[in-house]
Amino acid sequence: MADNTQGTDTPGTTTVTVPDKPVLEGLEEKFSARWREEGTFRFDRDTERAQVYSIDTPPPTASGSLHVGHMFSYTQTDVVARYRRMTGKNVFYPMGWDDNGLPTERRVQNYFGVRCDPTLAYDPDYQPPAKPAKNERDFEQVSRRNFIELCERLAVDDEKVFEDLFTRLGLSVDWDLTYRTIDDHSRRIAQKAFLDDLAAGNAYLADAPTLWDVTFRTAVAQAELEDRERPGAYHRVAFARPDGQPVHIETTRPELLPACVALVAHPDDERYRGLFGTTVTSPLFGVEVPVVAHRLAKPDKGSGIAMICTFGDLTDVVWWRELDLPTRPVVGRDGRILAETPEWIRGEGPAAAYAELAGKTVFSAKERTVELLREAGALEGEPKQIVHPVNFYEKGDKPLEVVTSRQWYIRNGGRDAARRERLLARGAELAWHPAFMKARYDDWVEGLNGDWLISRQRFFGVPIPVWYPLDAQGEPVYDEPILPSADRLPVDPAAEPAPGREESERGRPGGFTGDPDVLDTWATSSLSPQIVTGWATDPDLHAKTYPMDLRPQAHEIIRTWLFSSVVRADSLTDSLPWSDATISGWVLDPDRKKMSKSKGNVVVPTDTLEKFGSDAVRYWAASARLGADTAFDEGQIKIGRRLAIKLLNASKFVLAQGVTEASVLGAGADAGTVADPLDRSLLARLATVVERATEAFENYEYARALQLAESFFWTFTDDYVELVKDRAYGARGEAAQASVHAALATTLDALLRLFAPVLPFATDEVWSWWRAGSVHRAPWPDVAALAPLAEGADPELLTTVGEALSGLRKAKSEAKVKQRTAVRTAVITGSAEEVARLEAGLGDLRAAGNAAELRLEAGEAGVGVRDVELAPAEEPVR
Repeated sequence: MADNTQGTDTPGTTTVTVPDKPVLEGLEEKFSARWREEGTFRFDRDTERAQVYSIDTPPPTASGSLHVGHMFSYTQTDVVARYRRMTGKNVFYPMGWDDNGLPTERRVQNYFGVRCDPTLAYDPDYQPPAKPAKNERDFEQVSRRNFIELCERLAVDDEKVFEDLFTRLGLSVDWDLTYRTIDDHSRRIAQKAFLDDLAAGNAYLADAPTLWDVTFRTAVAQAELEDRERPGAYHRVAFARPDGQPVHIETTRPELLPACVALVAHPDDERYRGLFGTTVTSPLFGVEVPVVAHRLAKPDKGSGIAMICTFGDLTDVVWWRELDLPTRPVVGRDGRILAETPEWIRGEGPAAAYAELAGKTVFSAKERTVELLREAGALEGEPKQIVHPVNFYEKGDKPLEVVTSRQWYIRNGGRDAARRERLLARGAELAWHPAFMKARYDDWVEGLNGDWLISRQRFFGVPIPVWYPLDAQGEPVYDEPILPSADRLPVDPAAEPAPGREESERGRPGGFTGDPDVLDTWATSSLSPQIVTGWATDPDLHAKTYPMDLRPQAHEIIRTWLFSSVVRADSLTDSLPWSDATISGWVLDPDRKKMSKSKGNVVVPTDTLEKFGSDAVRYWAASARLGADTAFDEGQIKIGRRLAIKLLNASKFVLAQGVTEASVLGAGADAGTVADPLDRSLLARLATVVERATEAFENYEYARALQLAESFFWTFTDDYVELVKDRAYGARGEAAQASVHAALATTLDALLRLFAPVLPFATDEVWSWWRAGSVHRAPWPDVAALAPLAEGADPELLTTVGEALSGLRKAKSEAKVKQRTAVRTAVITGSAEEVARLEAGLGDLRAAGNAAELRLEAGEAGVGVRDVELAPAEEPVR
C-alpha cells in the first residue's frame, strides 16, 4: 500500500502519514498484536481504589459452542470498559473461563467417547479411542482421574478458540488477568468460601427431598429448573373411606400411589370438611393415610382433593414439610421404582401389586399401575389427556424426580424470612441498568421455596473439602466432618487422605471417607468477584478492586449468577460484590425468534466477522440498548461497516489538507484561530454532542452515545466538509484556511475519541496516521475545551446552510446534471433568522454549490430553494 506522507515543521507534532487507499481489512490483526505487545489495556497495580474501574466479566462456558450472542453482550461490556479507560480510570478487566461442571463433562464424553467410572484405577498411560463410539452404550469406561485429565485437556483447547474470537472482536481485556473456574486458584477460593460459610452456619448438610436428574444422576438446584410443556393425563382414582365409600382424587402420576402419605384439600372446601382428621385407604397398596387441610390445595383443580406423595413435585415437598408428614420414597436415583418392597406396604395383595412395579422406569410403572387400577375397579373412566408444564433440568432430557438424598446447602432466604429481606435490600442497593430488571431479581428472591443446593454428583468440578470419620460399622458420621486448614487448600478428599490420617484408613471401620461430591458450578462462578480480586489470597489487589464497579450479564441468569453472587458477597464480605449491574438482552434471529441449534437458526460468529469485520459487528451490538432483545441484522452490520469506511476516507480528506496535531484547539491552535461563523457553529454542535454522549455513557446508555456521535458525523461529512472545501484549499486566504483547519482537526480529534469505544480498529488506524500512541489511551473529549467556541456561536447556522446546499444539490439531481455543474442564479428563502444565518455562511455556500449568484429572500420559516438557473455543463462558475 502506497503512503502519502506529509512532513510537518511544527515542533512536538507527529508526521502525518495517510495511506492512498485506506481499508478495514487487516486492522484486527495489526492492532490486536500491537495492543498486546504494548500493554495498551494492562491494569496498573500501582494505583488507588478511587482510580480503578473494576469489571466482573462473565466467564463463558468454554465447552459451549460459539454463538453470535457472545459477540453481542461482550462487545457491550467492552464499549463501557473503553469509555471508562478514556475517562482516566485504571480499568481492571479480567477474563475467565467457566470450564468445570456438567457441560464440560458432556462434551468430553461425546468428544472422546468415554464415560467415567470412579471405581476404576487410574491409568497413567491412558489414551482415548482414536475413533470414538457414537452410541453412549459403547463408550469406554475410564477412571475418575483419567476422566478429569481429559476434561482439562479439551477445556484448554476450547478456551483458546474463545480467546481468539474475543481478541479478533477487539475486547480490551487484560489477557494477563485470566482464570479458570477449575484452576488451583479458583478451587482454593471456592473451598475457602465454602468452609467460611460452613463455620458461620450459612452452609449445612441435610438429608432432604432433592430435585434429581435421573439421566445425569445428580441433584439440581431450583435456579436450574425450566418448565416444559409435556403431554400427560389425569387419572381419576378411588381411595376408600372406613365405611367403604370412595374418595376420588385426580393425578397425573398414579405410579406414585405406593408413596402416598396423605390426601389434602383446601380448608374452606365444604365438600371435604367432614373428612379432615379422618383416614382413607389407598387402592392396590392398602395403606391408611390421613386427610388433611392446606391452603395450597386448589378446589377448582380436578376433584379438589389431591394425594401427597413423597415426592411427586415441589408442592408435595411443601405439604410434607409444613404438615409434618412421613417420608415414603419409592423412586430411586436411577429413575426406577425401588426393587425392595417398602415396610409400610404389608399383606400379600399389596406386596404383589408393588412387585409388579419394582425395578420399572417411572414411565413403565405408570402404565402398569393404570392396568392394575383398572383391574381392581379403582380407576373411574378413562384417563383425560392434557398438556401441562413439567420440571426439567435446564440441560436434561427427562423430567426431574424428587428423591430423598443427603446434600449440601447454602442459606439463601428460601427458608428464612429475615435473610430473604436482607437479600432484597441488597438488590435495592444495587444500581440496575436498565432499572426495570430489578423486578426479576425481586420476583426470584420472593419466590424461593428452599435453600440453594450446592452439591453435585459429578466428577469435573471443585471437590467439596470435607471428609467424614467412619464408625465401628464403617458408616460415615456426618455430623462430625473432618475439615482441612486454609493453608492446605485446594484439596481433593476423593484422592487425598483426611488431615492426620493415612490413605490406608480410607473406607475402613474407624477410618474415614472423603465426600465424593463436587460443588455446583454456580457455587464457584458466584465467587468470580472474589476470585479475580484476590480475596483471601492477595489483600493488596483485593483492596484496590473490591467491591467491584460493574457486573455485566444476560437477563436469564439474574436468578443464578447475579443472585448467587449477591448471596456469597453478603455472607463472606458483608457487602454487595459490585455497585452496578448491566443486563443485556438476547440475540434473536431475523424473525425475532430465539436462536437455537435445534431450530437451525444459529449464526456462527467467525463467519460474520470474516464477512463484515469486527468494527461493523461491534457497531450492531453497540446499537442495541441494554436489556433489549435484538434481532441479528446484517443490514445494521452493513451500516456499521459503511460508517467505519467513511471514517477512514473522511479522515484521509481532513489530513490531506495539511491538518496536523498542532491544528487541534488546545494542542496548538487557540480559540481565536476559529473566526468563521460556520466553523464556530460546527464546534458548538460538537460541544453539545460531547456533553450529551458523556452523560449517556455515564448512565450506561452507550447506544444513545453512539447515535449522537454518528448523527453528528454524517452532518460533518455530508454538509460541513462539502461546504468548506474551498476555504480548506486556501482559496479565501490564510486566516480563513487556518480557521477551517482548526475546526477540521478539532472535530476529527473528538470524533475519533467518541467512536473509539465502538470502532476500536478504524479509530486507532486513523489515530496512527497523525498522532502518537493509541486513541484508546487518549482522554475522552473534554467539553470544557470546546466551551469558549460555543459562546456566541450559533449551532443552527450549519444546519441552515446545509439545508440550502441540499436544495441546490436536489435541483441539479432533478435536472439530471452533475453536482459540479455551475449555478448561474438561484433564490434561497427562509425566515429572517434563517436568512441571517445564510448571510453568515454565504461564501461557503456559493463555493460548495458552484454558484455565481444566490439571492436571499426573507419570508416563511423553512429553507427553500427556487428559480435555479443552471449553466451549461462546460460553463465555469463566474
